[in-house]
Amino acid sequence: MNDVPSGLENEAEDTGFKPLTPQEAGEWRKRHPAPSVWRLVRLQILVGTVVALLATVMTQSTASGLSAAYGALCVVLPAIVFARGMSRKHQAAGSAIVGFFVWEIAKITLTLVMLLTAPRWLGSVHWMVLVIAMVITMKTYWVALLARPSVQKTID
Repeated sequence: MNDVPSGLENEAEDTGFKPLTPQEAGEWRKRHPAPSVWRLVRLQILVGTVVALLATVMTQSTASGLSAAYGALCVVLPAIVFARGMSRKHQAAGSAIVGFFVWEIAKITLTLVMLLTAPRWLGSVHWMVLVIAMVITMKTYWVALLARPSVQKTID
């Protein structure tokens, strides 16, 4: 016997939508695993480190390298806080949505506080280098998403 209420079944037939069986859903999940947020954080740390080293070498300035490293940290540290907060198990869909917004606000607030306190921590801040490092580290997110195997198209 079908577990789908008759009204929904008729609607599904009208739209051409066919619900997956539990077995089909399980196979789909195997073929399309959820991306790991921690993999992204590790990649951002790697990119931030490389950017800081390149800034130091290219400018021959330790202050530029530290500004670049701090810029990358302004992206990575809030991302870690957000990922940790969101990795907690939520009991209801509504609490997951609220949790997302709360942790996103925490991430933005932490980023702003870190930027405002940069002169205190670094002394001499090279703002252009700091912002460039932040942007490059943030863009890592898009590269990681597009490089996922499940995103790559296959030609049949």
